[in-house]
Amino acid sequence: MRQIERESRGILRPGQDLVVAGFAGLAGSRRIAAERGAELSRWFSAAYRAKLREEQPAACRPEWILCGASEWEEAGEGGVYTALWTLSGAYGVGFTVDLRKIPVKQGTIEICERYGLNPYRLWSEGCTVLAADNGGRLTERLAAEGVTAAVIGCVREGIAREVTYGDVRGFMERPREDELCRLGIVL
Repeated sequence: MRQIERESRGILRPGQDLVVAGFAGLAGSRRIAAERGAELSRWFSAAYRAKLREEQPAACRPEWILCGASEWEEAGEGGVYTALWTLSGAYGVGFTVDLRKIPVKQGTIEICERYGLNPYRLWSEGCTVLAADNGGRLTERLAAEGVTAAVIGCVREGIAREVTYGDVRGFMERPREDELCRLGIVL
């Protein structure tokens, strides 16, 4: 594994939980709804499209460290997948994550299905991947702050970046351009 150059904010070590705060792909789906509104009108009502545009991503806040996070990476361009890759590469560790546990809004899923996009590779400004010794406690503290969060997996020894979906297991591919680029939308 090639070490990723990145300023360390804290600690990431095997045995820690991985938590996602916010919603994967929400910023990207809002952008698609804003720029492709006429096209989306063939599939979604005006009220539903307006709701999609109005969804607000959570804001990453440094005080989350006080909630029990030992390290974090904002999931902006390239989405949650890029944030996970960057974190693990910076510390030379692997992870196991369950895609079904990553918070995603239904509207994001529907837009991604319409355009054949991966919501975990979609612009996710306002969504953050965090590491904590006790991810359950961290999600409770974030919930008390009004932030949706979920434990999605854990940090592992070695360099394997394993992704599961139920009984299906695979390994994460190297990050590539954000899914918005596939639609010709520039960040």
